[in-house]
Amino acid sequence: MLTITQALHDQIVAHARKDHPDEACGAIAGPEGSDRPERFIPMLNAARSPTFYEFDSGDLLKLYKGMAERDEEPVVFYHSHTATEAYPSRTDITYANEPGAHYVLVSTADTDGLGEFQFRSYRIVAGEVTEEEVRVVPSYDQDAAATE
Repeated sequence: MLTITQALHDQIVAHARKDHPDEACGAIAGPEGSDRPERFIPMLNAARSPTFYEFDSGDLLKLYKGMAERDEEPVVFYHSHTATEAYPSRTDITYANEPGAHYVLVSTADTDGLGEFQFRSYRIVAGEVTEEEVRVVPSYDQDAAATE
């Protein structure tokens, strides 16, 4: 299950809407070993395409160097689909090379009649896609208090 704050959820959705009709992409870093998304890192879609995204290689290098300096790891990688549902494409599955990460997809197309976007999360390990529950919490402190 992906537990994410409302603020981070809203930042991902806002980025997807802002970059529409092109796909948006980015990451959320968190403390190593925590599985807790904390630092929102929107990135440029170097492909500037409505059907494909690609992280700029320089931005990706900067992302990993910054995380290493802060003892962080990628907890979430996200991108948007602009005309299809929020489900990983074959290309998305091929690019998923962080087995511990959550892969969030936001669809900015109304593909299911439920509104203008979908927000879904997956684990992708060795080409296997597993959808997981997304729990949006006001803050991690309130989430911890609620589970005690």
